[in-house]
Amino acid sequence: MEYKAYYGLPDKVVFCRECVISNQRPGSTVEFTNKNLKKETIQFNEEGICSACQYNRQKKEIDYQRRQEALFEFLDRYRKSDGTYDVIVPSSGGKDSSFTTHCVKTKYKMNPLAVTWAPHIYTEVGWRNFNNLSRTGGVDSILYTPNGDLHRLLTRLAFENLCHPFQPFIHGQKIIGPSMALKFGVSLVMYGENQAEYGNDIRDNLRNTMDYSFFSVDNPLEMVMGGMAVRDIIEKYGFSLKDFAPYIPPKADDLRSRNIQVHYLGFYERWDPQEMYYYASEHTGFQAAPERSIGTYSKYTEIDDILIPFHFYTTYIKFGIGRATYDAAQEIRNGKIAREEGVALVRKYDGEFPEKYFKQFLEYMNISEERFWEVVDNARSPHLWKKENNRWVLRHAVAEELEVI
Repeated sequence: MEYKAYYGLPDKVVFCRECVISNQRPGSTVEFTNKNLKKETIQFNEEGICSACQYNRQKKEIDYQRRQEALFEFLDRYRKSDGTYDVIVPSSGGKDSSFTTHCVKTKYKMNPLAVTWAPHIYTEVGWRNFNNLSRTGGVDSILYTPNGDLHRLLTRLAFENLCHPFQPFIHGQKIIGPSMALKFGVSLVMYGENQAEYGNDIRDNLRNTMDYSFFSVDNPLEMVMGGMAVRDIIEKYGFSLKDFAPYIPPKADDLRSRNIQVHYLGFYERWDPQEMYYYASEHTGFQAAPERSIGTYSKYTEIDDILIPFHFYTTYIKFGIGRATYDAAQEIRNGKIAREEGVALVRKYDGEFPEKYFKQFLEYMNISEERFWEVVDNARSPHLWKKENNRWVLRHAVAEELEVI
């Protein structure tokens, strides 16, 4: 029997033969806003290997020493002698951005400014790590916090309309680097890894720069946030266009006219999240959480915001892919764990509900528990979920035998 697949996902669920990711993983640059709209998902080759694992094989053949030498030469164009900043580094204070900022400063001898789009609600360890980047890591940093009333509303709209409570944060995180480069008169922005290496079109990994097409909002009033046009949000909720200033991307033409380049350090440095953690711990005072993160087994990945567990819980609901799957997949690729161990970890932790922060989540967005479950259950794709004994269960789960079950 066939069941309808939401979000344009493939009808048949297939798991990678090397890691634990499934073909239901969406492209990270795609917003799955319409249940019936065909969208981009991770690709598999004829051998049943996902594009992320395919690229990881390619990484083993890359001459990173040569790329780093090329980066040194490239950065010479941007070094300044007047004491001003050479480069903007978008940073959360997490392990990856801490590595990026410190590496750019100490290894590549640049003068970076780290800019942080504020989390919804900082965790204790997240706040310490944000401060440690400057106080221990020796890097100048700025925390950019948008209008709290508007950001809460956008987060609620994104959850209710898209079952994607992290959309406004991801939007801000993506535009803050180029936006701050324009404001500070800096011509280079350096992000960490290119998200393409986790499963987008494998050809995207050949680029060392960000595509400017994202920064092309002709009319901010028509920009869509949380599943609604800004014009409609203003009319319905009483905000003004000025309130949306932090969310309006810089114009691509402005970036081009100032020759602002947006690069990925992961093109030049072999990216391994666990090694980034070791580096950040040693050089910037980065601290892991005192306990494993909800929904997974790790303690050091994306630990700064109490809404993060709900972001991964909703990916589990919509795509059948939770936090443990994401963590285990990249650790299998990097040789940290075997696939068999990854399967066991996914089966143990994926989809764990963030009960610890549930009350704060509901209060932050001013919704009831009944409304929360209404949104969540409505977002379950029939081809992924079924009810057994009045309990939701996945139709398919990753297995050691590498077959859909």
